[in-house]
Amino acid sequence: MRSMSDLHQSRRDPLSERARRLLSNPPAAEYLQEHQERSAAPYDAITDPQGYIPLCVAENRLVWDLLRPEMAACRDVPHRVVCYDAMTGSMDFRERLGRFMERTFLTRRFRPEQIAVLAGAGAILEVLFHALADPGDGVLVPTPSYAGFWPDLGLRDGLAIVPVPCSSEDGFRLTADRLDRAAAGAGRPVRALLFTSPNNPLGTVYAPEEIDAVLDWAEGAGIHVVFDEIYALSVFGPRAFTSCAARRSPLGERVHVVWAFSKDFGASGLRCGVLVSENEDVMAAVAALAYWSCCSGDTQYLLGAMISDDAWADAYVAEMRRRLGGVYGRVAGELDAAGIPYLPAQAGLFLLADLRRFLAAPTWEGEHALWRRILDEANVNLTPGSACRIAEPGFMRLCFAGGPEDATLTGVQRLAGVLAARR
Repeated sequence: MRSMSDLHQSRRDPLSERARRLLSNPPAAEYLQEHQERSAAPYDAITDPQGYIPLCVAENRLVWDLLRPEMAACRDVPHRVVCYDAMTGSMDFRERLGRFMERTFLTRRFRPEQIAVLAGAGAILEVLFHALADPGDGVLVPTPSYAGFWPDLGLRDGLAIVPVPCSSEDGFRLTADRLDRAAAGAGRPVRALLFTSPNNPLGTVYAPEEIDAVLDWAEGAGIHVVFDEIYALSVFGPRAFTSCAARRSPLGERVHVVWAFSKDFGASGLRCGVLVSENEDVMAAVAALAYWSCCSGDTQYLLGAMISDDAWADAYVAEMRRRLGGVYGRVAGELDAAGIPYLPAQAGLFLLADLRRFLAAPTWEGEHALWRRILDEANVNLTPGSACRIAEPGFMRLCFAGGPEDATLTGVQRLAGVLAARR
């Protein structure tokens, strides 16, 4: 039994132990905290030419003029969408999603029962991995990686991400040998591999044989593999995207696909993530947990109407890709002119800049100092490589679609000015 002193202490402290742990170690990285604080004074060419320029957040803000009229045309909302419905999405919306994803990137149809909709890709990942692994289990994540996987899987699920470090010497290629070494050295049961395709932060579009190699390795290891295909449509380079669904029919019990409207449709605020899985038990577990992370009926109705307009959706995707490629090309041109190395990208909303030669010392402290100097002197925020768990200091992600093009190019010019002073 608890002592009286314990009871008195619990009355004095209104928070749980887990809440205190959360507050003592906030999940938001330093670069995101700075972003939140500085966003109150953004760059404006006329009113605030020295204002803050975020090149650290992977959003597509280049397409609102394309989305706005289509969204406005889909607002005659019927009464049914404001009522209770299936927690993993209405049957109508999931049917429309199955057709849309077949047409655009999955290449084949999945039934509504094999599709679940929740409030964003992060919610999908948290709920899915709750069903796939127990607290303390390991999940392999090749690095460089999306920084948000750590809180997505660790904060409430209690899972341990096991990095699979890839090297700049061969362009950060993922190999079976690297997967083998990471799994063998995990020191805990490894239940799944989380693979991002196209890659964030590299902007890599993988060849079909590379997708096959990931599927073959996971099958041989006897673990689940989750394909995060959230940038499936945001491809602007010459290589076409290949979904894992195009390489495995059926997917089987251990292959799962995650997608969302946040990136390809510039709609991160609508919070709509999608899971595709043929594992009936997994889908039943996701449905049992969906109550706490449902996507609103209004959002489902809006997005369902948009993706059912084939002509509009096809024209939108084509123009979105054209704009991404155009801005990427102009940003790359500015970096080339300034002598700033980077890894060429083919997809996504970012590229990976190689700033190793601008470090005062080839250490994580040196990377942080350079990131801080760019932020303080240029008022430009990049994603530090440490947040992406890159195995060597000096790389930083540069997001080029998160604001007006003039702001992005101004941010790159400011970055070049700071780096020029370090030569």
